Amino acid sequence: MPKTAFVTGITGQDGSYLAELLLGKGYEVHGLVRRASSFNTGRIDHLYTDGHNPDARLFLHHGDLSDGARLSRLLVMVQPDEVYNLAGQSHVRVSFDDPEHTTNTTGMGAMRMLEAIRMAELDCRFYQASSSAMFGPSAPPQDESTRLEPQSPYGVAKAYAHQMTRNYREGYGMFAVSGILFNHESPRRGETFLTRKVSRAVARIQAGIEDYLYLGDLDAERDWGYAPEYVEGMWRMLQADEPGDYVLATGRSCTVRDFVVAAFEHVGLDWEKHVRFDERYLRPTDTHVLRGDASRAERELGWRASIAGTDLASIMVDADVEALAHDTQPYVDRARVPGWPAYS
Repeated sequence: MPKTAFVTGITGQDGSYLAELLLGKGYEVHGLVRRASSFNTGRIDHLYTDGHNPDARLFLHHGDLSDGARLSRLLVMVQPDEVYNLAGQSHVRVSFDDPEHTTNTTGMGAMRMLEAIRMAELDCRFYQASSSAMFGPSAPPQDESTRLEPQSPYGVAKAYAHQMTRNYREGYGMFAVSGILFNHESPRRGETFLTRKVSRAVARIQAGIEDYLYLGDLDAERDWGYAPEYVEGMWRMLQADEPGDYVLATGRSCTVRDFVVAAFEHVGLDWEKHVRFDERYLRPTDTHVLRGDASRAERELGWRASIAGTDLASIMVDADVEALAHDTQPYVDRARVPGWPAYS
């Protein structure tokens, strides 16, 4: 019998890549989707097969991490072998403006998922999407034993979810793991995130649509990896013999300036002619240097990142240049199968 997976945040960057991976491995995949007045499934439309098709293996369900009762009902109905919790408010800068919502979804949402699994007595494995934002100013390289010192509402919420996952693992014997993922990007990244903001602006400036890109701190250092490689690491964590927490990172960092320069140079533009400073993009508190040590994941899971930093900038710029030429989004499959999922 094929395995069944339940994925929250399936319409996001990581969720869409994870759905592709799981379907490719023969899984039946169920995804949690927030109800909206318009369809928000662009990243996974190419994976959809009409629900009337007996071969359909992707199913979407309306729900929200703030509704514990709904989560419980869905988990009992689906009876998943694996649960991947990727949902929540995920933008660090936005978390300063909306800390309550960030805490309720990113932090408390994970607890609701864990409690729903426990109360339903499901025999499944649970993955929690933790974040390098939990480390704050801790000296790099950061690994699984590094002290948690979050410096944003997002980081605090992720730290709460991370510790709750450990608590349920140790207190109730659940197979619950946390993947402490450092920044991972792709052409499917949302347009308000730094890397995608840069790659999209470069494409539009090259096309003569815009003249300037407005940014905040150019000296912050980040360990940027490629999202499709990171979802492979998520899956490997749930295939391990014993549950544990793992850092996923490239082990290399570059500054925001390095990423910006690489993106503009990739299309033959001088970045200094187009980049402007805007203090509105500065954060009240920020982590200056993040660089991960993923040696445990390599040793125990056989996982290792191959794409990082400025190489990633080239991939994203190429995707946005191509998308602009076809007036679409980088992640949209223009030949998608007609029809829409039947939501439960």
